[in-house]
Amino acid sequence: MAASRAVAPPPFGGGARPSRAALSAAPVRWPRPARLGLSLGELSGVGPKLASQAAEAGVETIFDLLWRVPRAYGEIPDRVDLDRLRPGEPAIIAIELLSARRVRVRRRGLSVIEARVADDSGEVKAVWFNQPWVADRLVPGSHYLLEGSLEARGFTVSALEPTTTGTTSTGAAPSGDPETGGSRPDQTAAGWGSGDPPGIGQEGIRGRHPGTESLKPARWRRWVWQASSLAGEIAEPLPASLLSRHRLPGAAAAIREAHFPGSAERSELATRRLAYEELLLHQVVLRRGRVELRRVADLPLALESANTDRARALAGWSGRLPFDLTGDQVRAIGEIDADLASGHPMRRLLMGEVGAGKTVVAVQAMLRASAAGAQAALMAPTEVLARQHATTLGELLAGTGVRMASLTGAVPEGRKKAILEGLAAGEIDIVVGTHALLEDAVTFRKLALGVVDEEHRFGVSQRARLAGKAPPGHSTHFLQMTATPIPRTLSLTAYGDLDITALHDLPAGRRPVDTEVARESDRDAVFRRVRDEVSSGRQAFVVCPLVEDSAGLESRAAVAEAERLRSGELGEFEVGLVHGQMNADQKGLAMAAFADGRTDVLVATTVVEVGIDVANATVMVVEGAERFGLSQLHQLRGRVGRGDHGGICFLMAGPSGTGARRRLAAVAGESDGFRLSQTDLELRGEGEIAGTRQHGLPRFRAAELPRDADLLEQARADLDRLLGEHGDLDSPTLSPLAELAGSRFGPEGIRR
Repeated sequence: MAASRAVAPPPFGGGARPSRAALSAAPVRWPRPARLGLSLGELSGVGPKLASQAAEAGVETIFDLLWRVPRAYGEIPDRVDLDRLRPGEPAIIAIELLSARRVRVRRRGLSVIEARVADDSGEVKAVWFNQPWVADRLVPGSHYLLEGSLEARGFTVSALEPTTTGTTSTGAAPSGDPETGGSRPDQTAAGWGSGDPPGIGQEGIRGRHPGTESLKPARWRRWVWQASSLAGEIAEPLPASLLSRHRLPGAAAAIREAHFPGSAERSELATRRLAYEELLLHQVVLRRGRVELRRVADLPLALESANTDRARALAGWSGRLPFDLTGDQVRAIGEIDADLASGHPMRRLLMGEVGAGKTVVAVQAMLRASAAGAQAALMAPTEVLARQHATTLGELLAGTGVRMASLTGAVPEGRKKAILEGLAAGEIDIVVGTHALLEDAVTFRKLALGVVDEEHRFGVSQRARLAGKAPPGHSTHFLQMTATPIPRTLSLTAYGDLDITALHDLPAGRRPVDTEVARESDRDAVFRRVRDEVSSGRQAFVVCPLVEDSAGLESRAAVAEAERLRSGELGEFEVGLVHGQMNADQKGLAMAAFADGRTDVLVATTVVEVGIDVANATVMVVEGAERFGLSQLHQLRGRVGRGDHGGICFLMAGPSGTGARRRLAAVAGESDGFRLSQTDLELRGEGEIAGTRQHGLPRFRAAELPRDADLLEQARADLDRLLGEHGDLDSPTLSPLAELAGSRFGPEGIRR
């Protein structure tokens, strides 16, 4: 099986700049990649301002434009016979072009094209104003759909499309070789190829080209039709075996049919083929990243150390814990141990249900580094979470002799200096901190393992900066953790370059939190339950979506809600307040007061989403719950019920639409975070789950998750099959695929 060598077109640059004539069907001999890489500004009617607006939508070249395919399709409105046209009324006519000519006009900057067109009912003159590119698309004897209205000078055309109506092949369709004008059938197992016209067809199907705030769909559609003559120059990236196995059309044919489909069936096949191509290329990039990681010259520090005194002292640490590890925790520790002993840098994502025990698994990994005489660092996104981790680690490591420190922006200068000296000298085994760990002043004698909690809150460059603090000539093992379960369809894209371990099991005795959706009319009953719990010696959270009142939002603000509760329903109790605009010391004091039991109720924003572990907290009220996503609500309710008394979460919902009501009902009816994350994906889309859009989820142009989950699984399986047949991505057959994948998505797998 052989694949043609195909690379994505590079941006045009260097040498003489092609004129707009390069976009016509004339045999201009520009190299094909240069023509596809032409700036959008080479299209007729696209000036610098419009080109800039298109660039904001991610479209800078002709190649970008052709890949900006419709995501939906609809029927063409009814067509009008020529003898039934009425002056000034918008209409669509299906016609045969009899003749066309450019009209010479004296007015500078004005272009006019006139044509004689006909249908079975008669003839009419069609007129195009300031659309000079149309002249290269009008071929006598071809059939078109024209949209416009009958005016004094003739039928003034606003939109032109080819159609397969009639027996002649539309010359306007870019079906032939743009270099020679000849036919290039390029048939595939699907039964149609790039030689077929991309017309609308008898079914009257039209792609709904997505518009932007500044550019209407009709403008995008006109641009695509101008550029469509170059679709035949798109190289075929998929091996012939895959095209045949899945009965897929060729790349050029799929692009044409996606924009101007001949039928609903053909549009569906075209968009699936393009989606499959994107998903396969993205999997290639991710697989390449995993392979390259194993080729790094800088190997990690060896962590095999069973015979050292430190190793013997720490052996069996987990067996001395006051609780039993779950089966998932034991499996996770085994997988991480294997990574650390492999001789290759570990890159693993540890996903865990709220309360599933990720910290214990991470501690075991850090102890492995310490036992080998190396160091480990745990980085958290907030001061609150870092302090919580430091407290937890202090309790778990008590009596082990492991030297630990906490480094955040709030650490006094004197203490900070001592910590920096201890890390540089190797006198501190494990450090817990925030972004402060990334400062240039922080150096390690022998950093072997980096652990990042809530990893989606850190950028790629930040994680790389921590990894870069390993000793010269070595690389750092990396364990990334998240409390938000990621659906498989997203884990294969946003995290496809990592090994993934999931913790599903909850510790023995941990019960799911009861969740109820409440309305404003239920408020008295809800806070009666809060008072009952607090009166029994328990504690409560009240979570608000805002810090201060906003005139434009009907949601309770944390500051105002705290004051209201202190003087109202909870006046007899101690009500604390914490939010993200408080400084680290203020937040620390508020959290400490709640953790120590000096505060009965804590009013907070989502700053308590992670890092607050108060076993005595049994009830939570989430105000404006409709403003939160499923995964966020699931994490919030995980702050209660962590002790022996169970927990309940009330989701206070204001006036909301159907989508919000479905989300809240899903949270109330599902306690499994992994199943809930799949529901969240289906309801909100891939860009909102766990901040994966910010994390680096690729921006696919044709593929859409979870709709195309089956194609993603198929692409992954096909890549495994290809690698089994050809050895690796550097083989003569697969290297073109790898080259194209890298140019299309970049080294991190993000759509360029």
